[in-house]
Amino acid sequence: MAGNLCEHCTGLCCQYIALPIDTPKTPGDFDDIRWYLIHENVSVFVEEGEWYILFRTPCRYLLPDHRCGIYATRPRVCRKYGTDECDYHSGDYGWEHHFSAPEHLDEYLRTRSRNGQRARSARTRGAGRGRRAPCAGAAAGDTQQRDRHGVPLPQLPVPSGRACTR
Repeated sequence: MAGNLCEHCTGLCCQYIALPIDTPKTPGDFDDIRWYLIHENVSVFVEEGEWYILFRTPCRYLLPDHRCGIYATRPRVCRKYGTDECDYHSGDYGWEHHFSAPEHLDEYLRTRSRNGQRARSARTRGAGRGRRAPCAGAAAGDTQQRDRHGVPLPQLPVPSGRACTR
């Protein structure tokens, strides 16, 4: 690209805030993330194994021509940002996962649960154990549980030794 990269800038880096969050481990942690995702302009992504919450909100000092209105006194975060990591280069952020709606997280949890069940099933077969009986009401044809708005609720694996809550 000819010229100064900043001449072509559309201010993408000035239109969001991304902060690291704890890696979710429990159903409650995933429910907290689901809560984030029911809010407008909020998403969660995973990059290099680290989880982040992203708020799509422009900087109040971003000018209509995409330049910084406080360039001389901009915060340290902005000063450290260089063109080598510029958002202008591409729209592909290389995220492992990106959740912009609760349904995206629900699908991730379903996939994770299925993969975990396959791994557990393979381990129990290898150990000579029988399959666990399914939860009551988990027969084929049952519909997924939904919240009062009809949004599917996360389906997490039931830890062994615990009663089914469905």
